[in-house]
Amino acid sequence: MPRYNAPFEIHVHGQIPLRKDVKFEQLQDALKPMWKYAGARSLSDASSSSYEDEPGIKFDAHEHLLQMCWTVAGDDDFRQTLDEVCMNLNELADAGAAIEITFYDADFDEEDGAPDSESRDDFMMLFVGPNPAAIMQVQRDLLIQDVVNMMERHFDGAELGGVVAEIDKLFAKRFDALVSSLEIGKPPRGNGGHGGGHGGGRKPRHLH
Repeated sequence: MPRYNAPFEIHVHGQIPLRKDVKFEQLQDALKPMWKYAGARSLSDASSSSYEDEPGIKFDAHEHLLQMCWTVAGDDDFRQTLDEVCMNLNELADAGAAIEITFYDADFDEEDGAPDSESRDDFMMLFVGPNPAAIMQVQRDLLIQDVVNMMERHFDGAELGGVVAEIDKLFAKRFDALVSSLEIGKPPRGNGGHGGGHGGGRKPRHLH
């Protein structure tokens, strides 16, 4: 059922390449935890966002893409819903992809709030993919993009080859450890490809 007076407006944003054989019915089943959380009876009923300027949840059958720019009212329990959705999408994904999740404090008002008040905003990144290598690849690409963008304020891009090489070494070491742990029948260390974090400051909404 719809959540009234929910503490957060939760924005889900990402674009996930899907296998060419994936049908709408499979996607609806994979995203069932999300649309049931929104109080809908189907993916079609829940596909529209809380905000009209957001595209919502769209399945591009021609391009084999799941596109999400969707906001729902909710609480911290939505994180469990996201875990279920990511596990389901791993089965349908054709390549690694990142999903950005932003929790906006519904009660926080930047203009009218007390000077010392702080919002409960939170931001996390989740990753999905057909296998651990695909997930690590998109994690690696995003990290290099972030590091290069930051360091290009101080160095020419041509000087950063060594930095990129060191990041690649770290991911190669992590992947080798993962393969080794799987070979001896132990679960891989870490978070299984689902990363999270706290962002500083209030993030602007995605506008399209």
